[in-house]
Amino acid sequence: MINYDGRRFRPVGADPGESGRVAVYHQEGDLLWGEFTGGDARRGVLSGVCAPDGALEFAYCVVLTDGAVVSGRCRSRPEVLADGRVRLAERWERFGAHAASGDSCIEEIRGPGGAPAGAGAPDRTATTEDGTRR
Repeated sequence: MINYDGRRFRPVGADPGESGRVAVYHQEGDLLWGEFTGGDARRGVLSGVCAPDGALEFAYCVVLTDGAVVSGRCRSRPEVLADGRVRLAERWERFGAHAASGDSCIEEIRGPGGAPAGAGAPDRTATTEDGTRR
């Protein structure tokens, strides 16, 4: 499983409102959550799960700079790039007044010194007394 804890991502080929967004992911076992800001997003959050193959499924909610509140869901498939960064191919669906669906892509942002931002992040998976991992 890819450990997403501490990794930062930015949209690839997005419109100007989304291209300025940066997301930070957190992970404990299969539980995934994150937050994002920038571009036209004042604040956004996501919460979901990570499959053993690194695929993600989550719900998100974002408040845009124009005051609109947008929510939806997303499924992401990972690809590890030659330089070690992660690219996520996303299939998303927005709900409500802003209903839409589509495909997009985000890529991991490199951290200081050229290493992937999440490289070396601690594995926070714990094994309980009954042998299950969380």
